[in-house]
Amino acid sequence: MDLNYYDTFIMVAADCPAENGIVPPDKKSGRTKPGIEFELIANHPYKYTSEDLLYEVHIRHKNIPEEELAAKGTQIRDEFFQKPMPCLRASMLPKKYGWGIHFNAEGKMALVPVGSPDYRRFVEQGKEDVKLLAAMRNSKK
Repeated sequence: MDLNYYDTFIMVAADCPAENGIVPPDKKSGRTKPGIEFELIANHPYKYTSEDLLYEVHIRHKNIPEEELAAKGTQIRDEFFQKPMPCLRASMLPKKYGWGIHFNAEGKMALVPVGSPDYRRFVEQGKEDVKLLAAMRNSKK
């Protein structure tokens, strides 16, 4: 099963409340999945594929120790991907926090804030250069 996107741009959800890209806040109890997703993609544009990001967020969110990853990393990854999981169209980054996600030909991603010239360029020229997909809505109509 390939969860990666190639030459694709995920636009913010039609009912996204953000007018600009917003950094997802942490909770008092710790890091949130959107916060971890944002940190990884923003600090390392075009490094992660969807699958790599989903797995990296999982191990950081669950605080899986380095020793366990070194000993059973392949097994942990295989078990993680055996469960069904939402794609990045369901991520809170494009649904709530105002971030488009661009995937290049290699399937690696970068964030693009809604309202930016780059975001407009992807949407306006998208059909020629990339496949345009909307993030999933926050609520049913």
